[in-house]
Amino acid sequence: MGSQDVHQEVDAVAEDIATMETRGAATIARAVVDALATQAEASDAESPAAFVAEMRAAAQTLHDTRPTAVSLPNALRFVFRQMDGESVEQLRASAVAAADRFRSQLERAQDDLGRIGANRLRDGDTVMTHCHSTDALACVEAAVEQGKELSAIVKETRPRNQGHITAAALREMDVPVTLVVDSAARRYLDEADHVLVGADSIAADGSVINKIGTSGLAVLARERGVPIMTAAQTIKLHPATLTGHTVEIEMRDESEVISEQDRSDVGELEVLNPAFDVTPPRYMDAIVTERGQFPPESIVTLMRDMFGEGTDDPWETDDF
Repeated sequence: MGSQDVHQEVDAVAEDIATMETRGAATIARAVVDALATQAEASDAESPAAFVAEMRAAAQTLHDTRPTAVSLPNALRFVFRQMDGESVEQLRASAVAAADRFRSQLERAQDDLGRIGANRLRDGDTVMTHCHSTDALACVEAAVEQGKELSAIVKETRPRNQGHITAAALREMDVPVTLVVDSAARRYLDEADHVLVGADSIAADGSVINKIGTSGLAVLARERGVPIMTAAQTIKLHPATLTGHTVEIEMRDESEVISEQDRSDVGELEVLNPAFDVTPPRYMDAIVTERGQFPPESIVTLMRDMFGEGTDDPWETDDF
């Protein structure tokens, strides 16, 4: 590879993330560090500057795929902040070692989070879910392993029906599942003891950015008196929000909502397909991470502990 060349594996991972073949914050983060490690290992850069330029180009390619999924830039930051050395070999070794450490922490984090979240679930509870979150599922799995009998009401979560993935995962745990259309949430909340969702990003004020429809479900849950919990590893914390940046909401292609033929039959219209919405902290009861359970308004304390008062994008700076 020449200067700033991006390895084909990086392009392939970026494509899979952009098209949602690779989905879920932890899965995306793992794929990203794997791609960076591949870039580092395959580089034939002849100077440290050329190596760093290649790594930056790879990081930028990956970063541009999903603007709301903060686990992606957090994974990039983890590797870049530990990439150090005065030679190509030293830089390469530090990048690969950082990717290994990230994978190890990622594997432990979900198990730890699951055990903490399981403590909020009681034997006999019915949980309502929205979209697909491996963090949320980890809480259910840990509760089942503790011997608790749970059942689930799963919203199908249009337009991509990620709820079907959640339903399949829950059935593998032998959890009874009732699948409902999104618009039936209020009707069936009276049968739920807990609402359990994941997050794509969490802002410094405790706002939860998650699959579109989460905020409406949270408002309904508050109205019905059903507690709602976000299960999210700390890779979901959005450090840029500490310094006033807002979270960009990704707009997906209109073809996910309506086919080209149906659009033609309907006539001229505008199609909006936001992937996420923002749930204010007042509608969320708790945010559970691998480092403990937090009231949403207190998540800023954890964020400052992890990131200081803010952060930049190290693949766009001249720190090397």
